[in-house]
Amino acid sequence: MSLIQKLSSSILLRRQTLLEIISLLAVFGSFLEITGGIWDATSHILREPELFWTIQHVAVYTGVAMIAGSGILGAIFLITKKVTGNLKRGLQIIIIGSALQVSAGYADSLSHDLFGIDGLVSWSHQPLEIGLLLSALGGFLIMTVMKNQKFKKLLPVSILTLIFSISWLGFNLSLIFASPVLCTLVYEIFSSGCAVL
Repeated sequence: MSLIQKLSSSILLRRQTLLEIISLLAVFGSFLEITGGIWDATSHILREPELFWTIQHVAVYTGVAMIAGSGILGAIFLITKKVTGNLKRGLQIIIIGSALQVSAGYADSLSHDLFGIDGLVSWSHQPLEIGLLLSALGGFLIMTVMKNQKFKKLLPVSILTLIFSISWLGFNLSLIFASPVLCTLVYEIFSSGCAVL
C-alpha cells in the first residue's frame, strides 16, 4: 500500500469517525433532553419546587450541550469537507436545531428568573422543542448515510428518539389549541402550564 493510499484511507477513517461522533451527540443529546423533559414534567406532578437549576433542567441542558457540540462539529465539517445529499441536510438541520436550542435555553433561563414557575407551554419552551426535533432528525439523516454496519445498529435508537421528539412537541402544541378544554387539567398537572398561554 502506497503512502498516498494510507493517507487517504486515514483521512476517510477520520471523516467517518467524526460523522459518527456528530450523529451520536445529536441523537443521544436529544434522547437525554427528552428524558430530562419527562422527568421535569413528572416533578411538576409531584409539586416539587420549580427553579431553573434543578437536576431535571441540568439533564435537559446537558443534552442541549451535547447537541450544541454536535452543531459546532457539524459546522466545522461543512466548512472543511465537501458534502452532499442527506449528509449535508443532516448537518445543516443539526446546526439549526442546536442554535435554536441554545437561544431558547438562554431565553428559558431569563424566563425563570423573571417569572419563576412556567409550564410546558411557554414562549421559550416551544423553540427549544422545535430545535430538539430538528437535532434528532439531523442525527437520524446522518445515521442513514453511514456505511459502518455496527454503527447502523443504533438506527432504531435514532428512530425512537425522533418519534419521542415529535410526540413531545405534538403534545405541547396541542395544549395551545386545546387550552380552553384542557387548561384546568394542565394547570393541575403541570403547575400553571396554561397560565402562560
